[in-house]
Amino acid sequence: MTVESPGTGTQTPTEPADTRQVIRPYGDTTGDGMVQMSFTLPVPAGKRADAAALQLAGKMGLDPASVVHAKPMGPDFTFFIVYGKVGHLIDYASIPVPAERAYPLLTSQEVNQAIRRALNRKLVVVGACIGTDAHTVGIDAILNVKGFAGEKGLEYYREIQVVNMGAQVTVAELVERAKAEDADAVLVSQVVTQRNAHLHNTKQMAAAFHAEYPTAVAGGIGRPLLVVGGPRFDTVSEADLGVDRIFGKGTTPAEVASYLVHALLPADTPHPADAPRSDEEDDDQ
Repeated sequence: MTVESPGTGTQTPTEPADTRQVIRPYGDTTGDGMVQMSFTLPVPAGKRADAAALQLAGKMGLDPASVVHAKPMGPDFTFFIVYGKVGHLIDYASIPVPAERAYPLLTSQEVNQAIRRALNRKLVVVGACIGTDAHTVGIDAILNVKGFAGEKGLEYYREIQVVNMGAQVTVAELVERAKAEDADAVLVSQVVTQRNAHLHNTKQMAAAFHAEYPTAVAGGIGRPLLVVGGPRFDTVSEADLGVDRIFGKGTTPAEVASYLVHALLPADTPHPADAPRSDEEDDDQ
């Protein structure tokens, strides 16, 4: 684009509009660049350990930095909280908007109606925490009636049959139960993440199901749909783990139920909102 210069009649190029949205961390005042981070070092607590923590902070770009908290973690480890300033800037405008959900978020009544019309039977879900993971908070939030974030869990859905195997379930036990129940979907929660145990356990689980159903075309076609969830799966993809879907922190039961309808029911199933409702369906819940 060009504009005419006053009094000369010549055309000069215009400067491109600056579309950047530069941001920096906020600590005490807007744009001061202050951040707080925590870590543990394998050294005894003391002034020498504090110096090591500050050196690490400096190498990470915090300048100036200060140790605001140091706590011994046994005789040979120290936990630190460090506060400091970074000079890094972020162009927020250049960050792409995450993709929208590929399926509509349905109500429990819409999920029930879709399952009833497409399957004429209950949709069977088997859930568990596998390996040494004893934390059932994740799987219970999705499966139990009490649910999560104000939403009732899948046990509340009349057309979903839920089998919650609980904690510390072996992969072999999960495969056996899924086959016995003729499960449509298997939901696995992994909260324990030390040494990437969640990734190891998930890969082992996926491999076992693929081996048990060697002729399966895909999840829901020849084998159960494999769904995994937990707080630390944001660095991997479904293809990395061999599963059909990964759900992260904050996932609600309605999101999982809607995904099951999207992934397991025929593509030409009428959208529940467009389908006529009977008196029985109106009173479904």
